[in-house]
This record gives sequence, structure tokens and C-alpha cells, in this order.
Amino acid sequence: MRVKFSKMHGLGNDFVMLDGITQRIKLSPEKIRRLADRHLGVGCDQVLLVESPRNPDADFRYRIFNADGGEVENCGNGARCFARFVRERRLTGKKQLLVETAAGMLELNMLDNDQVSVDMGAPILEPEQIPFAADRRAETYPLDVDGEVFTIGAVSMGNPHAVLLVDDVDSAPVHTIGPKIESHERFPQRVNVGFLQIESRDRARLRVFERGVGETRACGTGACAAMVSARLRDLVDDSVEIELPGGTLTIHWSGPGQPVTMTGPATTVYHGQIIL
Repeated sequence: MRVKFSKMHGLGNDFVMLDGITQRIKLSPEKIRRLADRHLGVGCDQVLLVESPRNPDADFRYRIFNADGGEVENCGNGARCFARFVRERRLTGKKQLLVETAAGMLELNMLDNDQVSVDMGAPILEPEQIPFAADRRAETYPLDVDGEVFTIGAVSMGNPHAVLLVDDVDSAPVHTIGPKIESHERFPQRVNVGFLQIESRDRARLRVFERGVGETRACGTGACAAMVSARLRDLVDDSVEIELPGGTLTIHWSGPGQPVTMTGPATTVYHGQIIL
């Protein structure tokens, strides 16, 4: 199978973009792992697939596969790249798109300055819907990890996130504690783990250990979840610039029941073909 693709990134969170509308593509976990392999394939954090929508109200179906081959519900940085990709491939001329994901509908807006704004929908805070094992909803939860108790926020942006506050994100235990929380038994679908440093009411720094991937240079849903968790704790205002290793995202959230808006860049690196 010869497949045309584009390599894109959102703040260094990189993707192999596949057009499943003008070419026939049959993906398997093995093929996804091959595409994502940085030595034997193209190399990426996630493989993103454009398909025709099943929902008549949507413009496209947006599917996300992690580097380990597993399909996941949502990816914010990928959504921004998705919006640019379908326009560059001339699959649409629209600047405002409604796309169908496994977690629901996303609204994508191309802005004049090559930025993309994404309406990520309202965050999910009820534990059973995240899913996270807890007796009741709370702003924070204690989480026992090998006898050490961490205080976390638990949020879903269509995919589950745990948010830990740290004094210094540069020295945070991302690669030691991150994988232990990712696979913690209280998160039955595993979880993305964010390490958040608050600098002011409108600025923060973040590193994210993504489930099935490891640490990435940026995580859009992670930035949204971190902002929500911080605002629930009254640590930030309703608009925050979040600095990730790959760059900065602007996240806006006015409070429970309201949608989270994420704004940031999407960059095309190159186009190519690969035989799978």
C-alpha cells in the first residue's frame, strides 16, 4: 500500500497526516507503529486520519492514533493541524469547520495570522465520565503512587488528564512519576499526566507525559485540562498563556459548563509517500 502523507506539527507535537478521502487507507496497529517509528518509518507522536463524516452535520471525521498503535479520543494540537491540512489538500475551502471525533464534535477556526482556534467543548469533571475512580467530584484528589501521595486534578477534554502542581517544571519528575500515574489503577483507560507550574494569574508552564507516547513537546488537550484544573483552584484568570517545551498556547475558559477555547499555530513540514 503506497500512502501519501504530510508531516506537520503544533509546537513540536508532530503528526503524520493522512487523507483517507482521496485515497484508500486501511490502518492496523502494526502499520501505525511503522509510520510513527522515527528510525524505520516517518516518525511522529500521533497519526491523524481524515475521513468522510458519519454525522451529517460534520464536515469531516477526525481520527487520532497514538504512536503505540492505539486509537484515542482527542488531540488539540492535532486538531489545529487537521484544520490546516484539509485546506492545504483542497478538501475544503472553509475557514470554519465542524469535525467529528470519538469524543464528540469540535469546531475549528482558521485565523488570519496562521493561527488556529479550536472550540474544545466543555470539560468533563465528573469522575465516572473521565473515567477516574473517586467517590465524588472534587477540585483535587489524593493519589497514592507507590506509597507517596500526590494531589491531582482530574479532567477530561474528551480524553483523560491528571494535573499536578509543581514548583519548577524543569525539575518535575515527568519521566519517573508520569508513567506510574499514566497506568494507575484509578484511571481504567490510562491517563495523560500534566506537570503545571503557575507563574501568574495569566501565565503558566507545563510539561505533559502523554499516554501511549511519553513526554511530547506540546499537548493541546493537556494545556486545556491544566488551565481548567488551575482555574477550579482559583489560581488563574479566565485567559492564560501556557508555555510548553515547544511553544505557547492561549487557553480561555470562563467556568464550569462553558467551552474551552485553545489558540495556537499549525505548521506543515513536508509532504511525502511511504509504502506500507
